[in-house]
Parts: sequence; structure tokens; C-alpha cells
Amino acid sequence: MSKSLPEFKYMTFDVVGTLIDFESGLKTCLAEIAAEAGGTVDGEQALSLYRAARYAEDAGLFPDDLVRVYLAIAPKLGLPADQKYGERLRDSAKSWEGFADSAAALARLAKDYRLVAMTNARRWAFDLFEKKLGNPFYAAFTADDTGTEKPDPAFFERVFAYVAAEGHSKDDILHVAQSQYHDIGISRELGLANCWIERRHAQKGYGGTIEPVEFTKPDFHFTSMAGLTDAVAAARA
Repeated sequence: MSKSLPEFKYMTFDVVGTLIDFESGLKTCLAEIAAEAGGTVDGEQALSLYRAARYAEDAGLFPDDLVRVYLAIAPKLGLPADQKYGERLRDSAKSWEGFADSAAALARLAKDYRLVAMTNARRWAFDLFEKKLGNPFYAAFTADDTGTEKPDPAFFERVFAYVAAEGHSKDDILHVAQSQYHDIGISRELGLANCWIERRHAQKGYGGTIEPVEFTKPDFHFTSMAGLTDAVAAARA
């Protein structure tokens, strides 16, 4: 990677996990259901079970698929396997918050780059997430728009075509994400510069995100969005 941060024209972003704290949202909802049933849940165990269920062959689009996921993991967590609780887990997405540094970082970056969202979430959920992030995006691509989910190369190709229509190329893009599996590995394979936001740097394992077969060393690496924006500011100084 020979480009410096100021040389990029676009920054594309994974949303859920990079900008929106879905792990806390899932754990909070499951803990509330458990408390009402007179029990407790181990948050990390719940994320591990979620991860296995979410990436099953019969998985649907996110976060609608959380209804199915809940019914699959509830018995293993000692929770009531009732459809209404699955719907509650799905609907909890409406209350998921951005990481503490997300909105401010995006506002700063939007002054210098065209910010493009690339999310495996459906459009209804993304619209809610975007509002919580301060509506910073120049453009957005969801699972509804692309008909697929990352790490499918077809998702990225849709974005490349959009950028090309504006007279630019993928060489003008820095892809920013926390998921090695969904984003960092495939962006490298496609020749796209990438930036890994290691949100779980202080925790073990991959949490609610599937573990990659092979770790990909990113072009840029920060443990927060604030770290990225500070690096951009320093490079532009």
C-alpha cells in the first residue's frame, strides 16, 4: 500500500460492528429476556451461539434473520423459545447505538472524503442506524440494494461501478471495517486498500463476527474510529 490517507477520495464503511455496536445491543436484549424469565445469560457465550446460528445455510437477511437465530439459540441459553422473543431481538436493532466515537469521527471525515456505507443490513435497519450516526453518508449500499452480502465480491463490484460512474476507480477508495471475514480479507483479494478498526482489541475471540480462515494484515490498523480520524488529521497537517 503506497497511498497515504489524504490521497483517497472515498471511504467505504462497514456499518454493523464498525460503527454500530450490535454486540452490546444483542447482549442487552438477551439479558433482559433472561431476567424476565428469572435467569441470566453469559454475554460471550450468547455471541458465540449467535455467530454459529447467524451463518447457517438457511440464514435470511439481517436483522430480520434474528427471529430465526433467537429460536435456534434460546434453548442453549435457557431462554424461552417463543416467537415473540425472536421478534423482540430483531426489533432491538432499532435501539442499537453507535460506538461512542462513531458519529463525531464520521462528521470529521465527511469534510475530506465521500463516505459510502456498505452494510449487510436491510435498508429499514440502515436508515435507523444512519440517523444515529448523524446522516454522514454520501451514498449507501445495503443487502436490499445489492441482493447479496459481504464477503460476496458482487457487493463490492456494485460499489466499484458506482464510483466508476463518478469518474473514479477503486484505487480512490479506502475500505474501513472491523470484520476480517466480511471485509478485510475480501477487500485485499479485490485489490482494494483497507483499514481495520479492531473494535474487540481488548477482548478475546471474534465475538459475534465469524472467524476468518486466515488473518489479513490491513493497510491501516486502528482500534477505534477516533484513531483513524486523528491519523487523517495528522497526515493532512
